Amino acid sequence: MATVPAIGVLALQGDVREHMRALASSGVRAVAVRRPAELAAVDALVIPGGESTTMWKLAEAFELLEPLRLRIKEGMPAYGSCAGMIMLADRIEGGVEGQQTIGGIDMSVRRNAFGRQVDSFEADIDFADRGTIRAVFIRAPWVESVGPGVEVLGRVPGGAGRSDASAPRDASRGDGDEAGARTPAARPGAVADPAGDDRIVAVRQGPLLATSFHPELTGDWRVHSYFVEMVREL
Repeated sequence: MATVPAIGVLALQGDVREHMRALASSGVRAVAVRRPAELAAVDALVIPGGESTTMWKLAEAFELLEPLRLRIKEGMPAYGSCAGMIMLADRIEGGVEGQQTIGGIDMSVRRNAFGRQVDSFEADIDFADRGTIRAVFIRAPWVESVGPGVEVLGRVPGGAGRSDASAPRDASRGDGDEAGARTPAARPGAVADPAGDDRIVAVRQGPLLATSFHPELTGDWRVHSYFVEMVREL
C-alpha cells in the first residue's frame, strides 16, 4: 500500500463531499469513485449516507455492484455510514422488495429504524476507544443482530429520537438523508430516550466498519481517523 493511502468515496449519491473533506483532514488522498476502474485504483472505500435503495440501483446501473462485492470479498477495507451501513449488511429488515446490498458484515440492519426525517436527532455515544462523540442520526438504521465475528463499537441508549422508535416503518420512504439534504432536520434538544434497550449503532468486522450515524457532518473526524488507522494496518 502507498505511504499515503488512496481512499475512495462512492460518489453515486449522498454525502460525498463531506466524507472527502473528512478523509483529507485525516491525512489520506480522497478519491471519488463512480466507475469500476476508479474502484480498482483505491486502497479502501467509504460508502456515504444517502438512500440505500437508490444507491443499490445506481450501483447496478454504473456496473459497480459486482465489482464492489468482489473487492469486499478480497479484503478491501470499507466504511459505511447510515445508508452505507445498510449497503455493508448481509441482511436487511424493512427493505423494499428485491433490495440488494454489497454485504460483508454479518449483521441484520433495520432500515429507517429511528423514524423519518422529522425524527432526526443527536446523541452522545462512546465510540470504540475514541471517547464520547456527538452522533447525528438522520432517518437512520440500527443493527438488530450481529454474528460472532462482529465487534460492537457503539450503542445509543433506549432507541432514541421518538417514543415509538421500535414500531415498523414504511419501507417506501427511504433511509438516510436524501440526496442533497444537509445536516439535521434534528429536533432542537432531541436526545436519546433512556428507556428501553440500547441499540447498536457502530460495528466492525475485520476490515469493515459501519455506523448508523453521520460523523462527516459534525467536524469531529475521530471515526474517519479510526478507519484510516484500519486501512494503514493492512
